[in-house]
Amino acid sequence: MPIIDSTYKPLFFFKNGFIATVYSGLFRKVSGLKQERERILLSDGDFMDLDWSYSKDKTDKIILCFHGLEGHGQRPYVTGVAKLFNDNGMDAICVNFRGCSGEDNLKYRTYHSGSTEDLEEIIKHVLASNKYKEIYLYGVSLGANLILKYLGEREVVPTEIKSAIAISVPADLNGSCKELLRLKNKAFSIRFLNHLKRKLISKMNHYPDDLTAEDYGSIRSLRDFDDVYTSKAHGFKDAADYYEKCSCKQFLPNIKIPTLIINALNDSFLSPECFPIKEAKNNPNLYLEMPQYGGHVGFIGKKNIYYNERRALEFVS
Repeated sequence: MPIIDSTYKPLFFFKNGFIATVYSGLFRKVSGLKQERERILLSDGDFMDLDWSYSKDKTDKIILCFHGLEGHGQRPYVTGVAKLFNDNGMDAICVNFRGCSGEDNLKYRTYHSGSTEDLEEIIKHVLASNKYKEIYLYGVSLGANLILKYLGEREVVPTEIKSAIAISVPADLNGSCKELLRLKNKAFSIRFLNHLKRKLISKMNHYPDDLTAEDYGSIRSLRDFDDVYTSKAHGFKDAADYYEKCSCKQFLPNIKIPTLIINALNDSFLSPECFPIKEAKNNPNLYLEMPQYGGHVGFIGKKNIYYNERRALEFVS
C-alpha cells in the first residue's frame, strides 16, 4: 500500500521525542479499567497470565494487546487501548508474557521478540471459548515485532483474526539494539538492563548449570544480555542469530490481513532499517504511517486517548 500521510500533531512540548517517550512511560495513568486475571497453562508446563476487560454490552469481538520489553498487562500503553476498545463495544486481553505478571515463570526460558508459539497458544485459548468471531491483534515495540512475525511466518492464520496494529516496531532487531546502545539512549538502555538483570538473578539461583555467576557478571549491555541469556535460553546461537531470525521485517511480505504499522520518525529506538517502506509499498495488506513526532510509544493525544489508540480503533472499524 502507499505510505499513509500522518495527521498527528502534538503540543509543542511533546514534539521532543525524548520528552514524549519519558512522559508516556513514567507519568501517564489510565483509570477506570477493571481487569480480571486468568492464568493459562502452556504446552511445555509453564504459564502465562491474561488480564481480561470487557465491553458493557455482549460482543463477539476482542482485541489482544501485547506489551513491550519488560512491560506487563497494566502498563498504560496497553490498558489505554483496552479501555478505549471496551468503551467501543469490544472485549480486551492485556497479555503478560512469561515472567512479566509479578511472579517468576516456571522455566529457564521466558519471552523474547520472536516467541510466536506463545502467541499461538493464547489465540487457541481465546478461540476455544467459542465467544469470538473477530480477533484483533495490537502490539507495542517488542510485542509489535512479535505479532508481525506471527502473521508473516505462517501461510495460514485463523480466519477470526481480522486485522493487526503494530506500534513503534523494532522491525530490524540488530539495528534497534545498536540504537539503544548509543549515548542518546543510555538512560533507557540502563533502565532496561537493570530490570532484566534483576529478574535474571532468580534464574541463576534456580538454574546454576545454565547460568553461572561468571556469565551473569559478563552482562554489561543489552546485547550482552541477549548473547548470554536470551539467545541461549531460547535455542539461538548468539544475539546475532536471535536478531536475524526474529526480526519481523523479513516476514512482512507474507502478511495477508490488513495491518497498520505506526513508527515515529523521531523514535530514537529505531534505526533506518526499522522503517519497512519497501515492504509496505509491495504488500497491499500493509499500511505504514510514519508521523514526524511521537518518540517511542509517545503519541500523546487529547483526553488521555493517544493518537495510536485512536488510529487503532479507526483501523479495525
